[in-house]
Amino acid sequence: MKSLTQRLFEPKAIDRQSPVAFVITYALLFLWALVVLVPLYWVLVTSFKGPGEVDNGPFYIPFIDFQPSLAAWNFMLLQNYTLGPYLNSVIVALFSTSLALLIGALAAYALVRIRFDVKLAGVALFVLLLVAVIVAVAGFGVAWPVATATAAALFLIALFTLVKHTKAAVGNNDIEFWIISNRIMPPIVAVLPIYIMFQQLKLLDTRLALIATYTAVNLPIVVWLTRDFFAAIPRDLEESAEIDGASKLRVFATIALPLVRSGLVATFLLVLILAWNEYLLALFLSNAKAQTMPVLVSAQNTTRGPQCWNMSVLIVVMIAPVIVIASVLQKHIARGLLVGAVKG
Repeated sequence: MKSLTQRLFEPKAIDRQSPVAFVITYALLFLWALVVLVPLYWVLVTSFKGPGEVDNGPFYIPFIDFQPSLAAWNFMLLQNYTLGPYLNSVIVALFSTSLALLIGALAAYALVRIRFDVKLAGVALFVLLLVAVIVAVAGFGVAWPVATATAAALFLIALFTLVKHTKAAVGNNDIEFWIISNRIMPPIVAVLPIYIMFQQLKLLDTRLALIATYTAVNLPIVVWLTRDFFAAIPRDLEESAEIDGASKLRVFATIALPLVRSGLVATFLLVLILAWNEYLLALFLSNAKAQTMPVLVSAQNTTRGPQCWNMSVLIVVMIAPVIVIASVLQKHIARGLLVGAVKG
């Protein structure tokens, strides 16, 4: 006969937990579920309240603690201009995420399968000419198309004459570190230069500005995540296709992409959420025409205080599509998180 301590702390089978471990595990899961679900429930319930129920609360149970009302929903969806910012968020998030995934996947595959040898002299020359273009446009009033074309011509001339004779260079690991290091910089540092750039291009308060910015900001994440997915693909499959005459691009499109489909879906959803919830860049680059949902939510904090009932309606409308997409793609997401995790 086993003692009480053994029965409590030792599992009955190798694929089962002991009674104590079982209770602790499910207690922690229950607490975590409360942490996740209670705020969502509070937001949903608050969207059916009015100023009186919010100010005189707390009230949590509809029809018992308070009488629910659709006044906030009617005001935000029918009377207020909510559809415009919602469409802006959908268009900007989908387009920027798709572009970041396409460009990032190509870059990640190239970093995994192609050995690069980038001359340091070329990098230094590019940075120098970029600074020269900025000074010429901002300080001397030179038209940006003229300055950009001149700098590009000088760069190409130097690239094929002087730069190729230099020896100092950086490889794939250096490029990968430089790409991910762009995420280390706080976004607030880059906001003002980005604002001035789009102001000079006459693109402030446009979807194009937000799409371009979000694509550039999220590109390092896509490259960093997808490179592990492509690295897990056996080289033999691609070499067999290349022996049969397939080009690198065809191998990428017909072999590599289908094999990492689940990983790309997981990356797509992560980047989509980042673009969907982005606030700082949207605050600086948009005003009325290209306003997104996070900016509209913050606008409900008026001089009379936060309009929690109106905010709650917008938050529910914002999170509903993401929850639906995550539910539909759940199988691919779970699979994608494991792609590249085990090698050998």
